[in-house]
Parts: sequence; structure tokens; C-alpha cells
Amino acid sequence: MGYQFVWPTYQQTTVAVCEGLDAAWQFFGGVPARIIPDNASSMVAKADPLAPVFVPAFAEYAQVRDVFVDPARVREPKDKGRVENQVSYVRESWWDGETFGTLGEARESAVHWCRETAGGRIHGTTQAVPREVFEAEERSQLKAAPVTRFDVPHWGKAKVHPDHHVQVLTALYSVPTRHIGREVRVRVDSRTVRIYLATELIKTHPRVAPGKRSTDAADYPPTVAPYAMRSIDGLLERAKGRGVYVGEYAERLLGGPLPWTTMRQGYELLRLCDRYGEARVDAVCKRSLELDVIDVPRVGRMLKQAMAVEERASEDGKMRSLPVTPRFSRSVDHFATQKEGER
Repeated sequence: MGYQFVWPTYQQTTVAVCEGLDAAWQFFGGVPARIIPDNASSMVAKADPLAPVFVPAFAEYAQVRDVFVDPARVREPKDKGRVENQVSYVRESWWDGETFGTLGEARESAVHWCRETAGGRIHGTTQAVPREVFEAEERSQLKAAPVTRFDVPHWGKAKVHPDHHVQVLTALYSVPTRHIGREVRVRVDSRTVRIYLATELIKTHPRVAPGKRSTDAADYPPTVAPYAMRSIDGLLERAKGRGVYVGEYAERLLGGPLPWTTMRQGYELLRLCDRYGEARVDAVCKRSLELDVIDVPRVGRMLKQAMAVEERASEDGKMRSLPVTPRFSRSVDHFATQKEGER
């Protein structure tokens, strides 16, 4: 009774809470049957004296560690009075007057203080050494301590878009056609992404880096799968085939950290080539690159305006074809510094 553990931290996120609890289980050498936390938002999504709602990631942690979580009631400090009473003792006996260079140093100091100072003193109430009482009476009641780190997942909601994908943590993951338009729950850990419709697991993907996508061709109808599996590299190759400056423009357009967000503009650029001709689009792309205007809709407006000017000029009879040889061209001899007989 009275053997305690202190874990300094800068945050109280679910990840930080799980890390601190695992550090406690290592310190004590086992996991207790029950813990009584407060109602921090990193653990409890909705406080209730009879039916509290836990944060999904923390609920998973409790299941994996096989520990019963019994949150204290709101505004009832007596529910965890022993913890509250120790705050001033920890502050005055360990924290006051100390200086630590890093968080790791503070944690090492706290563990040493818990074991040797707080754990080795004569407890004022029991008149016994807390560490000795723990070793003799309480350690045997604990379940085995975990040997692996808990991979804290991220839970969230997402809508399945018409392109069959959901966006989670700035990455895209495909979902079968029948779920388009529905809201799904997504669980993301360091390796895997699991997508649920209510409680049904409907899709699993390996996790990809932010800005990337994981697409399963089987999620698309057979008739659209080849188009759906388009790649950025393939789009760039097609653009380069339409003109030098069209290719350079596409590289600028798709060269950002989230290239899939501009792919639709890339395909529109190819359609502009079909509509207005590759030469016109190439010329406008050159001008846009000089002005640092990377916006395909604006390129489209420029082409539309240019075509309107050409059509009006043609209707007014003021437009004529340029000769094959430019009007102001000169022969090579015209620019020679020496006459033919002087060479």
C-alpha cells in the first residue's frame, strides 16, 4: 500500500496515456485488474457514472492489456483520493528545486525517486515501507507485464467519394463500389488501415505515406478498372507527348506533395489539347510558365478567349494566313560582316 509511480509528460493524448501506463506496468512488474482514471478526453469520450463512453483507441488498449477501466465520477475527488493526496508530496519531495535537461532525464529521476525515496520511506499511515509491502503482498496479484509496445490506433470517420476512395490522414484508400456515398469508420495503426461500415469490416489496406494512395482494382467495376488505376507517371508521359511546354506544365502541376489532388486538372489539360489543338495549348502553357500561373482552368479561359478573337477576326475578313516565309526575314548574306569577294 502506498507504492507509487510518477511519469512526467508534456501531453495527455491517448498515445501519451498508453505510453505512461505501459511504463507503469514495467515499473510494477505486472498489470492490475482495475484502474481508476479521471475523465480526461484522451480516455473518456463521454463521462457518465453508469455508462461512460471510452475513446476507441483507449478502449482497445484496455482490451489488449486485459484491464478493467473504472473512471472516477465527475466532481467526486474521493473516488481517487489516494492519488489526489499524493500530488503535493510528489511536487515538494521530488519536483521542487530540480532541473532536467530532457524529458528522459526527468523520467529517470522520477523512477529512481519512486523506488528509493517514496518507496523506501516509512509510510506515515501504515508505518511500513511501501516497496516491501508491495513485494510481499501485492505483486503476486498482478497479471504479467506486457512485453511489446501497444500500437495506438487512430480512429476516424470518412465518406466514400465517387472515385471509390476515402481520405484518412491525408492519404487515400479504395472501397468497393457498393459503399459509395456512405460514411464509414476507419482504424489506422502504424501498418494497417481497416475500414468498417458500422461493425462490419469491409476493406483492409497496408498503410501508405501522406499524399499517397492505396487502390485495389477489385473495388471497381471491370469496365472502369483500367481507367481507375491510372498513374501520375502515365499522365505525365501523355502530357509530354502533346508538346514540350505542355509536358513542363504538367510536371509543375503534378510536382507538389499531394499530386493526386491535381490529377483532374492534368486530364483537363489533355482534353484542352484535343479541343483547341496541341500547338495552341503548348503556346499558352509556355506563357503561363513564364508568368508562374499553374492553373488549368485559367489556361482554358485563355484559350477560349483567344479562339473568340480569332473567330471574330475571321468573320470581319481581317484575318489572313501568314506566308510560309516571314515578311521581315533576311538572307544569311545580309548579316555577313564581309562581302563575298573580301573573304
